[in-house]
Amino acid sequence: MHHQTAMIERSPSRQPAFRAAASPSSAHAVSESIELMGAVMPFGRNAEIYGENEPAEYFYKVIAGNVRTYKVLNDGRRQIGAFYLPGDIFGLEIDDLHTFSAEAIADSKILVMKRSTLIALAARDNAVARQLWTLTASELQRAQSHMMLLIKTAQERVAGFLLEMAKRSAASNEIELPMSRQDIADYLGLTIETVSRTLTQLENAAAIAVPTSRRIVLRNRAALSRLNA
Repeated sequence: MHHQTAMIERSPSRQPAFRAAASPSSAHAVSESIELMGAVMPFGRNAEIYGENEPAEYFYKVIAGNVRTYKVLNDGRRQIGAFYLPGDIFGLEIDDLHTFSAEAIADSKILVMKRSTLIALAARDNAVARQLWTLTASELQRAQSHMMLLIKTAQERVAGFLLEMAKRSAASNEIELPMSRQDIADYLGLTIETVSRTLTQLENAAAIAVPTSRRIVLRNRAALSRLNA
């Protein structure tokens, strides 16, 4: 996306916003700073946002649509690391290179901001620095939780995934999944057949209802939580 991100640096309209964002005071300082100093860019379905091992020069926020991060393993299999929904910030890295590649799942609008600009702002604004650290720590915690999920049984993995998506959804007992079954399988380290079979098992046990392939209704949260314990 190098030709797209270059537009940020050339855009004169970004300069007044930089001054306006110099001292944000809300608890969402990083998110506000990215919105004020970044530029919104469109990405089509399956379009790459950045590649694995590319320089981590930008931070990103999902405005509309959805994003997946992934690695292609040595045997050709794809391992999805995370899904990002509207409002989520991604691209936060400990090192200077991206650990995963990122793609738009569907047509998306992504707000992009230069990493060096936000780090410079954090150096002089404690609210931004604290929020940036919190976001980075949250990403590490998410990665650890995902790693723990991958050692569980298929039912435990699927139950944990559904509870995670419900937690991030506005309607907590009804989830509209933006990703495909193959995406879910690659996130959970399962085959697509195992994911479909496990969803059917959970439906037969009255833990969930599956009105459509993308819509899941949580009917028995306690049963799902026991599986996810």
